[in-house]
Amino acid sequence: MNEGIWSIFRDLYWFWALLPIAGLFLWKAFLKGPSSATFYFSSDRAHQPSYRSKSRKLLQLLRLGALVSLVVALARPQTSGVNTRTTTTEGIDIVLSIDVSSSMLAKDLKPNRLEALKEVASKFVVERLNDRLGLVVYAGESYTKTPLTTDTEITLSALKELNYGAIEDGTAIGMGLATAVNRLKESDGLSKVIILLTDGVNNSGFIEPQTAANLALEYGIKIYTIGIGTNGNALTPIAYNADGSFRYGMRTVEIDESLLEEIAKLTGGAYYRATDNESLEAIYEQINQLEKTEIEEFSFYTYDEHFRIWVLMAIGLLVLETLLKYTLLKEALS
Repeated sequence: MNEGIWSIFRDLYWFWALLPIAGLFLWKAFLKGPSSATFYFSSDRAHQPSYRSKSRKLLQLLRLGALVSLVVALARPQTSGVNTRTTTTEGIDIVLSIDVSSSMLAKDLKPNRLEALKEVASKFVVERLNDRLGLVVYAGESYTKTPLTTDTEITLSALKELNYGAIEDGTAIGMGLATAVNRLKESDGLSKVIILLTDGVNNSGFIEPQTAANLALEYGIKIYTIGIGTNGNALTPIAYNADGSFRYGMRTVEIDESLLEEIAKLTGGAYYRATDNESLEAIYEQINQLEKTEIEEFSFYTYDEHFRIWVLMAIGLLVLETLLKYTLLKEALS
């Protein structure tokens, strides 16, 4: 439909009929001469030609109004009523598998790797309103922090609570990956995705990363891997102070990039390297774009028809014209 006031008419082309109607009435009113000559012999009837002319114009106007009303009725005036919208969402199930080992407290990202990750991951979660998300954490071992859920607030709250020290230290990439696969293997989602983040080398756990990756492949799960840490050295916890706080020192950043690339390639995903806050955010944004939820939307509109009132108006004007022609104005027109 067209925009504006004309959008209330369904069949606008009927308005073209107004052109010949208007032309006909203009021709009769201004261009066509009188159909017959009239002679008056008595001065007391000198006013009758003017009265007769006005009577005829009144009847013509009534007929014109009837025709215009009929055209408007044919144009189908209507107003929109109920709009029923049905949305079908083909969601994606995503598990974030996050390394919370002591090296995630390194300060090459600000304020440290773990806090930078929590901030970026939270933005990612907020934008996945149509998907189910779960959270797995790992260090020397792994566990499910939250199962798959569409409740964004639960996932955000769990991300906020992430911290070092809840489980044994270490980097059990295979365990973190296997736990995530276990959360997704029976999922009926259109697409199943694991986003695994680590800043180190697999050095703990009893499941090899390649074994977990093959399980993911078997269950149709795609893995995106992210290595987090600057190139070179980073200020990293190296020991404990007497008060229990960490002592920091420069340490070479070691990430098993070949392993992470192998895992991602095997399952049809991709490997990324985040060396600062900006690149980490860009990586999550890229994954967000790659894994789009398919939403199919159907809209059903109902309309209230208003042509009947215009038909009744046209009939009323024609009836009025006929009544006047054969009653009140009969003598004037004779």
